[in-house]
Amino acid sequence: MLDPTAAMSIAAQLAVQVRSSIADGTLAPGERLPPARELSRALDINMHTVLRAYAQLRDDGVIEMRQGRGAWVRKDMAPGTIRLSEMVDALLGEARKLGLRPADVVTLIERRS
Repeated sequence: MLDPTAAMSIAAQLAVQVRSSIADGTLAPGERLPPARELSRALDINMHTVLRAYAQLRDDGVIEMRQGRGAWVRKDMAPGTIRLSEMVDALLGEARKLGLRPADVVTLIERRS
């Protein structure tokens, strides 16, 4: 459910819902997402909001998009990959708070391997 009163933008909320659907298996790798126009009508939101959410998911490597052909969940995007990706985002966020760079985090991880 999208909440227009939330601090998070509608596009970001939609992207989170798509990620959650992949993580819980509702959306399978290789599955086609609804066309932006269709989804915007169904959710009663602006089509460009859907396109922003899809673009963010594409930029994050979660989906593939082809102009005029639609959007699909990447075939290599398994539920565990989404969960791990969320954990990496949280780790990098904490590292930034501590003044660490991503390279510092990689060094820490390599020491543990």
